[in-house]
Amino acid sequence: MLIFIEERLVVIGRIDYMTQAENRIIYFDHAATTRMRPEVLDAMLPYLQFSYGNPSSIYTLAQEARKAVDESRESVARILGARISEIVFTSGGTESDNAAIKGAASAMRNLGTHIITTEIEHHAVLHTCQQMEQFGFDVTYLPVDSYGTVSVDEVLESIRDDTILVSVMMANNEIGTIQPIKKIAESVKSLAREKGKTILVHTDAVQAAGSLEVNVKDLGVDMLSASGHKFHGPRGAGLLYLRRGTPFEPLIMGGGQERQNRSGTENVPGIVGLAKALELAVKDREELRVSLSAKRDRIIRELRDEVEGMTVNGHLTDRLPNNVSVSFHGVEGEPILLGLDFAGICASSGSACSSASLEPSHVLLAIGHSAELAQGTLRITLGRDNSDEDVNYLMEVLPNLIKKLRDLPSLSAHP
Repeated sequence: MLIFIEERLVVIGRIDYMTQAENRIIYFDHAATTRMRPEVLDAMLPYLQFSYGNPSSIYTLAQEARKAVDESRESVARILGARISEIVFTSGGTESDNAAIKGAASAMRNLGTHIITTEIEHHAVLHTCQQMEQFGFDVTYLPVDSYGTVSVDEVLESIRDDTILVSVMMANNEIGTIQPIKKIAESVKSLAREKGKTILVHTDAVQAAGSLEVNVKDLGVDMLSASGHKFHGPRGAGLLYLRRGTPFEPLIMGGGQERQNRSGTENVPGIVGLAKALELAVKDREELRVSLSAKRDRIIRELRDEVEGMTVNGHLTDRLPNNVSVSFHGVEGEPILLGLDFAGICASSGSACSSASLEPSHVLLAIGHSAELAQGTLRITLGRDNSDEDVNYLMEVLPNLIKKLRDLPSLSAHP
């Protein structure tokens, strides 16, 4: 693999227009992470430098930190339509997903051992569910259609007498498709009432929070995961909405912080930064949605006009406003990314590259792509800092790059 990468670097490097003469870096990978907003850093700094006390202590320095955590929890709860006591701060989306699934399933094991999820969930959910299978739980992985949408009817048809949990993501991180979470939750809860049983609903809203309206009362879910660094907050700070009365066993034990739901000394700067970032994201959300949707649609439209053999992935309308996922026939994603990188453009692929293999994305396979087409996928995710000039530059580079890569001699014969 390393030899292939080096050879492609040399070959792609010979494409004459690919220079970073202006040393420009254009970031189109906001689904992976985002740059912290200055306002967020400003809000965090006092708790990194001066008000550094442990919120569990009683002296004044510590109580300054406790007040900051409490105010942040109030802010997050208000934005999400939750009670203050229902917000649990975590280290990020992965921990929140793990805690939701493991905590709820463990607490309800005496009522059943069946979990329902989808084939296109983030690995934080999929790998957790696979681990639960090792502990004696049975998991149903529902298919999706060619747009990446799960059928509400199939969710209901999969419910059994021993079903205790349904976990479906709010929006997909790779292809941007938005799932009908409200309808799923309503339907599952209605069927559960008919059966006289309890079925919990969890949604991974890591990609949705900050971009879409997220109100837990309106959605009707019992648990919801989010992560600060996806909406210009700090890394290492996330949240789990845990509806009051939801059966739950803590994933992390110790000092009993977060109302016994998540032990460990609170990450005060991270919590403050997450709350501030979410507040700013909600304030700017509608204006940004209009702006990003226009840029997204322009990129898709112009790529369709200029590049033959291209497939748009995900739902065409029910998708995140900043997500462009496209697959190019006859080109691998790796050299596309390398070529873009030479041009100073940061994006991502639909494949997970390791030193030993190039694996096609499970999401792209689930929507019906062949492994070959899946490996030719590019994900462009826009952000608040991207300008029309950034898109202009992308459209100068990308179509020509695809054409030039298709003209290159095949490297498949490399020993």
